[in-house]
Amino acid sequence: MMWIVLLLILALIFWVVGMFNGLVVLKNRTDEAASDIDVQLKRRHDLIPNLVATVQGYASHERQLLENVTAARATAVSAGASGMAAKAQAENQLSGALRSLFAVAENYPDLKANQNFLSLQEELSDTENKVMASRRFYNANVRDYNTRREIFPTSIFASMFNFTKRDLFELDDIAEKAVPQVNFSNTQAPQAMPTDMPSATPTDHTPETDHSDQSGSQM
Repeated sequence: MMWIVLLLILALIFWVVGMFNGLVVLKNRTDEAASDIDVQLKRRHDLIPNLVATVQGYASHERQLLENVTAARATAVSAGASGMAAKAQAENQLSGALRSLFAVAENYPDLKANQNFLSLQEELSDTENKVMASRRFYNANVRDYNTRREIFPTSIFASMFNFTKRDLFELDDIAEKAVPQVNFSNTQAPQAMPTDMPSATPTDHTPETDHSDQSGSQM
């Protein structure tokens, strides 16, 4: 009887250790995925000052737009120490500022042809694709981790050992290059159709007199 009790106790211990180790593995995978996101976001942040300086050389009067991009970058950098929700919100604001910047750049042919600008644009696009890939990997690990810690009876031990819930990284598709429509000063408005154009309805004409019938009646 004593051996049965000991076996049950050992089985219970191994079961608890297995649950604990499973949570640790998922937590470490989530932390690793979050670190990969931080690496790619840092690379993105490092490219923006050079991009702003390049655009400023060709479009210096776009001061407000450049300041908006710089301020959005500063907010995104400072949000790195916050949670995933605050970080995603800051990155989404930065993405909006960058889309406006690239939209305005379409109005400057010399800027669009600048090799440094093209190189920075390509590097930024590549980095944003990597950010989105890291986001998908992170969110997949977060879902696995949160699901495991919420399943009974694992949820009891998760609370005991402080395995807290993780937030998803809800980021807009920053790799998408859809830019908003921008009204440029040198864009001509489409000409309106003239209002005095002749109507397509056939004009009524006075019927011609049939002279042959009149001649016949006089005879």
